[in-house]
Amino acid sequence: MFGSDRGQLRRQFVEAWEKIQQNRPLSELEALITDIIALHPEYHDLLGGGEDTLDLDWQPEQGETNPFLHMAMHIAIREQLGANRPAGIREVHAQLAARHGDTHAAEHVMLEALGETLWEAQRSGLPPDETLYLERLRKLATDS
Repeated sequence: MFGSDRGQLRRQFVEAWEKIQQNRPLSELEALITDIIALHPEYHDLLGGGEDTLDLDWQPEQGETNPFLHMAMHIAIREQLGANRPAGIREVHAQLAARHGDTHAAEHVMLEALGETLWEAQRSGLPPDETLYLERLRKLATDS
């Protein structure tokens, strides 16, 4: 989606936010990014920080959430929903949205399962296990 360069990913978010503030036209990807940003007003000031924002670090061990990672995971989930991959994710998302009141809340629930699945893949050096990921999501839909 953005490449593997952390600075490039972050720059995409900052530039998209600048464009929307200046009422400039957005690409399809920038529109998706700004839709996610709009749902996270707690990140608006950060994104207005321009280039200074690109080098900041957040420590999960200290209970900090990386806002760029958080928003990128929302985008990943929306891309999964668009492709219905893994097959059945749209159904689970609809169940979670009904249970939690809206699609954004459903995505927040889904972020946990996605993060866990990506972490395991990173540790093992293998691709993410889509079957396990979907099982986790289904469990969240029935247990929540």
